[in-house]
Amino acid sequence: MASIVLAGGGTAGHIEPALAVARLWRSQNPNDSITFLGTSAGLENDLVPAAGFDLTNIPKVSISRKPSLSWLRVPFDLISSIKACHVIFKSNDLLIGFGGYVSAPAYIAARLAGIPTVIHEANAKPGWANRLGALFTPYLAVAYGVNTGLFTDALITGLPLRSDVAAALENSHGNWEKARKDAKARLGCDADTSLVFVMGGSQGSVALNNVIAQALPALAKKNIYVIHSVGRRNELPPSSDLYRPMAYVDAMADMYLASDLIIARSGAVTCSEFRALGRYALFVPLPIGNGEQFHNAQSLVVDGRAEIIEQKDFTVGFLESKIDSLINSSNEAPIEGSDIDASAAFKIAALAQHAMDQR
Repeated sequence: MASIVLAGGGTAGHIEPALAVARLWRSQNPNDSITFLGTSAGLENDLVPAAGFDLTNIPKVSISRKPSLSWLRVPFDLISSIKACHVIFKSNDLLIGFGGYVSAPAYIAARLAGIPTVIHEANAKPGWANRLGALFTPYLAVAYGVNTGLFTDALITGLPLRSDVAAALENSHGNWEKARKDAKARLGCDADTSLVFVMGGSQGSVALNNVIAQALPALAKKNIYVIHSVGRRNELPPSSDLYRPMAYVDAMADMYLASDLIIARSGAVTCSEFRALGRYALFVPLPIGNGEQFHNAQSLVVDGRAEIIEQKDFTVGFLESKIDSLINSSNEAPIEGSDIDASAAFKIAALAQHAMDQR
């Protein structure tokens, strides 16, 4: 019986892949103990317990993207978090990290405790926490090939799909056209009406929301049905015959399958799930960070399944003038999804087992 710790908190982009691996590990090793690390402010406080796994919170190490007096606290916060992790790791056998604020102190503590660490990088451009962790372990995995840095020789696994997306992918293989029509019917959308799904990440996007709100009259004139995930922290707008706002979407597999066009941020998880089930996307990368969202969507553009636009150019005028050509591009895109990420969780679990065997 082994004790496994998974670290990857803050956003769904870090948590969902970790949950996919945890579910697989539990199915393969039902007697093993599995614990997630998180912070009190992260989305993991909702998602991890709901999935049936234990969650232990540690102090958060926040580093502002711009120079700030708060940087003076970083060393003290980091030491506090490392100490908390070190106590946890005294009785554990393996750490699997997926990036984010919670992962950096976990990687350092795992090295100090002498337990093996596996790191999975979801983005096409690795984040700072995983770059730090890569200094301490040879067991590295990536969703996409990386051209520079320590992840150059990492195992390419793809990105683990959450259970509903994986199930929908498997069930759609026999007849993708039927799968898309059935999903649209389950969402209550007429088969002959173009469906546009808009989402700005797990917390929503004010920038995307504002453009969509102003463009709704023009989209309605074209008889385009819009389902809009505005984010739990944003006010829910009024609905209409051709507009359905939602705070959060649970039936994401149906949304990917049914939508003629998806307008979204291009986080790693969104791109992976879209690649598995979606038809065509307009990606609006988040204009902060290290540019990873732009790189995440590049392969989908090459495959003829997406376009990318900078946030400053995503305006009401752009959407009104381009919506017809975007829908046409969707009609010409492959109707099939992709199973490139279908075995990602198995590959990461196999690497983790190998890391433990080498201890």
